[in-house]
Amino acid sequence: MKAKLIILLVAGTSSLPAANVEPTHKGVSYGPHERLKLNFWKIDAKEPTPLLVHIHGGGWLGGKKNETIQPNLLKQGYSYCSIDYRLAGMELLPAAVHDAARAIQFLRSKAGEWNIDPTRIAVTGGSAGAASSLWLAYHADLADPESKDPVLRHSSRVCGAVAMGGQTTLDPFLLRKVIGLAAIKHPMIWKTVGATSHEHLMKNWEKFKALAIECSPITHVSKDDPPVWISYGKPAPVPVIKGDGIHHAGFGRLLKKKCGEMEIECNLQVSGGEKAPFSNAEFLKRIFKTSKN
Repeated sequence: MKAKLIILLVAGTSSLPAANVEPTHKGVSYGPHERLKLNFWKIDAKEPTPLLVHIHGGGWLGGKKNETIQPNLLKQGYSYCSIDYRLAGMELLPAAVHDAARAIQFLRSKAGEWNIDPTRIAVTGGSAGAASSLWLAYHADLADPESKDPVLRHSSRVCGAVAMGGQTTLDPFLLRKVIGLAAIKHPMIWKTVGATSHEHLMKNWEKFKALAIECSPITHVSKDDPPVWISYGKPAPVPVIKGDGIHHAGFGRLLKKKCGEMEIECNLQVSGGEKAPFSNAEFLKRIFKTSKN
């Protein structure tokens, strides 16, 4: 009876899910602030590999990087990284997006050591992580060849972005028009730029305008920008007075329109609405195969 019981227990373990994977390099500092840490998962490969960099969400006010990942993520043909950055309670914008840019520059500085192809680095995230990803995709290169900091001499550009529920603008007047009050009442829109409420933001717009517009991904869209894949949940009616306005598909439609004007690729997926021509996984395979940014 004991032998049978042992056999049954051993047999039963075969159906257990594989344990999550710890980082190859854990808690690596990529800048001077204590919050600037990243985790990196390196896949086994002879040739330099693409890299997908994850930026966590949380309205630029909370959240943290991934500490473990599912094993199947490392079977997609690219290495993976997840970063922390300064939150607005520590430092107002543009700290969060500048930190994300520095992370890309730092990872490029590690290309040889960590077997990364520096021409094939893409970014991904949800909510504020999506906003940061899109900002990186569209913003001009922040590389400073003359910098005393060797990290900052590297390019901050990426070859594409996969963004879920991302905010494409912080302009409260535009958001009130295309989405409604539920979008601009969220503290991500006003607190991260230093206002005390959405009313304070709008009444003192000239004070906050430059920062809000600079940190809006849509501001930086130009003809030489890489492709993006963006997704949103079920489309809500407009205007949205109550409920989730900060992840509204209206953000994506604004970006899709701007990209159309610039004649660059923007794949929009809306549950119950627009359909992207391929999945986010297929999108990543395509840009990692073709990109030489």
